[in-house]
Amino acid sequence: MYFAALLARTEDGWEASDTELDDVETLSDLADLAREAAADGADDTVLVFIEQEDAWFGVVRVDGEEDPRVFVSNAAVAARSSYGAMLTDELLGHDQDDEEDELDTLDLDGTEDGYEDEAAGAADEPDGGEPSDGAAPAGPLGESAILADLGVSERRLLALDGDALVTIADALGAAEVLEAVR
Repeated sequence: MYFAALLARTEDGWEASDTELDDVETLSDLADLAREAAADGADDTVLVFIEQEDAWFGVVRVDGEEDPRVFVSNAAVAARSSYGAMLTDELLGHDQDDEEDELDTLDLDGTEDGYEDEAAGAADEPDGGEPSDGAAPAGPLGESAILADLGVSERRLLALDGDALVTIADALGAAEVLEAVR
């Protein structure tokens, strides 16, 4: 079961609204939904909170027309769910229309032009980075400093679990408005 809410920053504080994600298929769709929630204009900050039964949470931050910024608490777990996969795929650079993804489904033998060279280059990546198979890593993924200027430090965000969204909302001074839509 998912919980999703929008928090829009206004001159008077934060306004919260619950949201349905049924029509959201991409991060771009989610950013558009957030921009529509901006109370005082397109330049407002809007946070999208997504949570799945305390297994993982995600925060998407949209500041006006800037590209959305994303943080996911546990990418490997989130990648197994539809909305989590939407976020982790974006963070990992997976694109359904990507030519390389299409080549992977063809079961090529590695002798095609450029394919062998790319595979050799990927083997040279240092350990500890993104998994070589493109799978979401266990643990946090994305911009962990996404809320630092709003009072939630990178260290604090990385330490959250359980009812993390309420903790974040409390730090923002928006716990009451979030609880009202929960």
